[in-house]
Amino acid sequence: MDTGATAWVLVSAALVLFMTPGLAFFYGGMVRSKNMLGMLMQNFFAMGLISILWAVIGFSLAFGDGGGFIGNFDFAFMKDLPAAAGDLPGYGGALVIPTMAFFAFQMMFGVITPALITGATADRLKFAGYAVFIGLWSVLVYSVVAHWVFSPTGWLFKRGALDFAGGTAIHINAGIAALVVAKYIGPRKGWPHDAMPPHNLPLTMLGTGILWFGWFGFNAGSALGADGIAAQALVNTHLAAAAGMCGWLIIEKIRAGHATTLGAASGAVAGLVAITPCAGFVGGMAGIAIGTLAGVVCYMALQLKSILKIDDSLDVIAVHLVGGLLGSILLGFFADKSATGVGADGLFFGGGAGLLGDQLVAAIATVAYSGAISYLLALAIDKTIGLRVGVEDEMIGLDQSQHAETAYQG
Repeated sequence: MDTGATAWVLVSAALVLFMTPGLAFFYGGMVRSKNMLGMLMQNFFAMGLISILWAVIGFSLAFGDGGGFIGNFDFAFMKDLPAAAGDLPGYGGALVIPTMAFFAFQMMFGVITPALITGATADRLKFAGYAVFIGLWSVLVYSVVAHWVFSPTGWLFKRGALDFAGGTAIHINAGIAALVVAKYIGPRKGWPHDAMPPHNLPLTMLGTGILWFGWFGFNAGSALGADGIAAQALVNTHLAAAAGMCGWLIIEKIRAGHATTLGAASGAVAGLVAITPCAGFVGGMAGIAIGTLAGVVCYMALQLKSILKIDDSLDVIAVHLVGGLLGSILLGFFADKSATGVGADGLFFGGGAGLLGDQLVAAIATVAYSGAISYLLALAIDKTIGLRVGVEDEMIGLDQSQHAETAYQG
């Protein structure tokens, strides 16, 4: 095993974990002050519950050898894990890090993915219903889709679909779940007529900075080694975020007349989302091109809220679902195997339309599966313990009604 690769993956795992508090502040600054602690709690709680579920069953379902659709129970409760990650099913000795390092890194992916959903359902989700939903969703949806695209035994992996760090398994997956649940529970009281501005944009900007920083571990850490692939992924990640911010602000200035701090934050995250599936498979100016397109397209996708009549409180659909879809599909055009020596060539680099077709299949399959199971989970939870708070609790705010606390005194 390679000590340098192991050290980088361990550091990357810590960086990805740090992204979840970053996401909490990113979202928390955008809600009204009476829901600040509710948003922080939903995100921080994912760090607890999902970590335990990952150890009990999630990792085994994602990386066990149960066939193309799902893993098995061979590694349930962390039993019988091989010492070297290269001995996990399908890897054939290719990974030169301990299984525990790989386990930890993938666990942090599992933590942040359901937390992404909270932005679409902000201000109105019952905490108990949320807790049950993300627990079941992480096992029945995230672990399954992660097996499809991350495990060498998964059917999309075998088909040739590429997802370097989670465009499909994380962003499309969480994005479509966010759309379905937000549609199911309905809009916030007063939407879209009442103004519901962010209460603390400095916190949102702080959260953006933490996300940007942590995303280096998210994407470059997915190389699972301290090598040229990781370096290329890190550069692509930064350039895409920078270009996403600039692209969003330019179109925002043209259409709305102002370049806003919220726009800068949203554009940077859109660029980061879109480059996630591509990070280790593209080179040259591709990161800037993908980020710029993400900034512009995700900004335009804000109109989906009014078109679909969905109160996506903090624009998860526009940024994560649309950004994830865009990045996964653009990889079919921009993939360049000469950049890092891995992956395949896309349409622009002589690879034909084969990879693009595989990317479309992966995106459609994820939307269909995650969307269907997310709806069934929302329905079942709503009909039993309830998924949405009552009108009075919503008016009081989640901080008081769900947690008996107040974020700001005086």
